[in-house]
Amino acid sequence: MVTAESGVAGGGGRGAAALLREVATARFARQVVLGRWFMVFACLLILSASGATYIFGIYSKVLKSSLGYDQRTLNTLSFFKDLGANVGVISGLINEVTPPWVVLAMGAAMNLPQLRGELGSDAMVTAESGVAGGGGRGAAALLREVATARFARQVVLGRWFMVFACLLILSASGATYIFGIYSKVLKSSLGYDQRTLNTLSFFKDLGANVGVISGLINEVTPPWVVLAMGAAMNLVGYLMVYLAVAGRTARPPVWLMCIYICVGANSQSFANTGALVTCVKNFPESRGIVLGLLKGFVGLSGAIFTQLYVAIYGDDAKSLVLLIAWLPAAISILFVHTVRIMPYRPSRRRADGEASAATNNDAFFCFLYISIALAVYLLTMIVVQNQTNFSHTAYVVSAAALLLVLFLPLVVVIKQEYQIKKELDDSLREPPTVTIEKPAAAAAAMQMSTSITKPKTETPSSSSPAPPSSCLGSCLKHMFNPPAQGEDYSILQALVSVDMLVLFLATICGVGGTLTAIDNMGQIGQSLGYPAKSIKTFISLISIWNYAGRVTSGFASEIFLTRYKFPRPLMLTLVLLLACVGHLLIAFGVPQSLYAASVIIGFCFGAQWPLLFAIISEVFGLKYYSTLYNFGSVASPIGAYVLNVRVAGYLYDVEAAKQHGGSLAGGDKTCIGVQCFRKAFLIITAATVAGALISLVLVWRTRNFYKGDIYAKFRENAAGDEATTECNSVTDNAVEKKSTLVNDGNNKKG
Repeated sequence: MVTAESGVAGGGGRGAAALLREVATARFARQVVLGRWFMVFACLLILSASGATYIFGIYSKVLKSSLGYDQRTLNTLSFFKDLGANVGVISGLINEVTPPWVVLAMGAAMNLPQLRGELGSDAMVTAESGVAGGGGRGAAALLREVATARFARQVVLGRWFMVFACLLILSASGATYIFGIYSKVLKSSLGYDQRTLNTLSFFKDLGANVGVISGLINEVTPPWVVLAMGAAMNLVGYLMVYLAVAGRTARPPVWLMCIYICVGANSQSFANTGALVTCVKNFPESRGIVLGLLKGFVGLSGAIFTQLYVAIYGDDAKSLVLLIAWLPAAISILFVHTVRIMPYRPSRRRADGEASAATNNDAFFCFLYISIALAVYLLTMIVVQNQTNFSHTAYVVSAAALLLVLFLPLVVVIKQEYQIKKELDDSLREPPTVTIEKPAAAAAAMQMSTSITKPKTETPSSSSPAPPSSCLGSCLKHMFNPPAQGEDYSILQALVSVDMLVLFLATICGVGGTLTAIDNMGQIGQSLGYPAKSIKTFISLISIWNYAGRVTSGFASEIFLTRYKFPRPLMLTLVLLLACVGHLLIAFGVPQSLYAASVIIGFCFGAQWPLLFAIISEVFGLKYYSTLYNFGSVASPIGAYVLNVRVAGYLYDVEAAKQHGGSLAGGDKTCIGVQCFRKAFLIITAATVAGALISLVLVWRTRNFYKGDIYAKFRENAAGDEATTECNSVTDNAVEKKSTLVNDGNNKKG
């Protein structure tokens, strides 16, 4: 970063014109587009449109009134909404064995033409090591250097452009979070009661959180396959919901609507698996920061969707479903070849791993500042739009400004790729060092290389097949004999481990409770007498603070872990305890407290996800992270079903029946008063406290692990790769020198 800044600043008498000429080149533009920072910018855009599930509270009232649902049915819908958004195991499995672009392409293949071939490996090398111009040039020279096809190619193929692509994909992958906006349309147009609406919400949550299929697919295919599949599922699922709501098709039965919304929401798990898992594997030493940043854009996606749909379609909740159908699929297809697994390499100018991670973190902090600006802008627009009457033109202008901020990470991408370009250029200008090796050293190097490449000879006993009974016993022994914490667990070893069980139970209690509050925010506000405009504000506040919780827990946990060895599981415990405050505010209906409750609930819901996924990656390793990541998400729909459908929905309908003559039969029965959700949220508070106590078990079990250097093995692996490369170079030099000596001797004899 120092090199890039000093070069751009114009040291040594360079002027602005010379600097401009250096930047405005096709070569530098190519580096920007192919670089890792442009990839980060793309990821920001994707994630900023991926939080539709967070605004379920807005449209859930329409689902309830139009479809005649009771509260329990509405909570069931909310559960399936969250289930569909988090079931991404298939995408995770596909991502384990394929490049990221495969997962992205699969997410969009069902509605758009299949894109051809993957980008060449030579382009990846170019993106990682682009050649830069030296000092002494001004702005114009810099512009000429940057605006070149070669640099643009470097940027597009670089890992930072991959991060940008993931940000864009995930910013459009949170449609399940705005179920509260269009649930009212579902309810009114299809005649559902609240219980049916909650059933839809349940299947939405089921699809969003059960990502085992996407994880398994990601294990055996590149990321583009998972992304392409996710895009296709998103288009088909939400398009069928839109056609049903708009009356373009006959009214489907409830079970078919549950399938539609589950399939559409399940595309979110494919996008998360293809983009987020790939980013974590590309930046293993910054996983907490990466998870916080990417999940933060998922949290903002609900507010982004709200702004865009009003600007494009006006205040039409039916058109919001159409926007959810085509926008995420289009973004995934656009970046389907950008998201891919890239070799982990420490910085060239910083040899030690900590400095390399710090270099990456500098760029991620730039992304963080941009995301904060985006969140502040969204919050400002929400407040202004709530206080004044906005025309359609004003909404269009605000949406255009939103897109401008959303694409700002491209500047960081270009800067990082130009820095990479300059580093390699400086290394090429250095005079080559000639090392004269002794014959013994060359021979030792050759012997080392031979020993590395020479296969081991198997003994006859080892090659003989083992009997089936011994194989079964060996598998069971292997499954219940896991490696040390931090090493790569197999999928079965992780699933049967005590650590995973404890983490799973804590997540059921914590995420299930906050998700219940989010999905019922529309009914909560209505029961407490808040106007419809304020309820929309609550939903938007949840999206903003959902983002704040994600980035805060991701960045803060990484900083506290690195500097103070503060374990992430303990931070998860603190988040669960904070969530209890929001639940109690809802339970007792303190006047005007729903604003504070929505802030706390949104923050705590968002904060749990980066902590959960970072803990899984740290304790169980990254080898099968695509699948384990999605197994962790399964806890969300389970918690939502128990707390939302079986508790909140049922108790709401009981109170509504008391106010409407004691009948629970069909129709939209609205409950008014604090008592509508009091019992439910007292139970949710107790469950969350239990989850916090359970998480303390994980804190105790991992205390020694987090006291050590959990990222040491990544630096050792990178150092081992460099040592192998140097060894091969020494061997090649020795062979070349020996051949030269032989040829010289033959020439003299001749």
